[in-house]
Amino acid sequence: MSIYRLKSGFQNLLRPLVGRLARSGVTANQVTVAAAAISVALGLLLFAAASPAWFLLVPLWLFLRMALNAVDGMLAREHGQASRLGGYLNEIADVVSDAALYAPFALVAPFGAGWIGAVIFLSALTEFAGVLGATHGNGRRYDGPMGKSDRAAVFGALGAWVGVAGGLPDWAFWLLPLLCAAMAWTVVNRVTAGLR
Repeated sequence: MSIYRLKSGFQNLLRPLVGRLARSGVTANQVTVAAAAISVALGLLLFAAASPAWFLLVPLWLFLRMALNAVDGMLAREHGQASRLGGYLNEIADVVSDAALYAPFALVAPFGAGWIGAVIFLSALTEFAGVLGATHGNGRRYDGPMGKSDRAAVFGALGAWVGVAGGLPDWAFWLLPLLCAAMAWTVVNRVTAGLR
């Protein structure tokens, strides 16, 4: 089970907005690049921020980024904007955005650079495993349990917690090993499904 399964309902809510964007000349690639640029800028801001309250921006931005990810896909598929460049931008921008948004959590105790680095690596690996499904003729894989949307929910909740409480309790350390195990399971699921 993955939050990704809710995507079709979310897209239905966004469809009128996407139509207006297409008519005004906004392109899927512009949305993709803008979302990645804002993610990197927010990551840099969090590294430089003097107050944990800035982490309250993480859940807000992750929700908006999920919406923009749906918007760029709908512009590409439903408004004739699909391109090979867009395919590359979409996948690369997601990995860059994830890394930029997860990295500042290395500054939050009890997390550290090692486990956050593992999360960033495994998040990239899950997306790589998903793309390989299309490469080998079985379609892009979005299997869970810890895909992009699920990770956004986890880090959005962590960002809200840090922003409100000013930090995390010591037991939160164990969340990252569990998250890594779930992502490793996701890689296995995506490879297995891609081989069927």
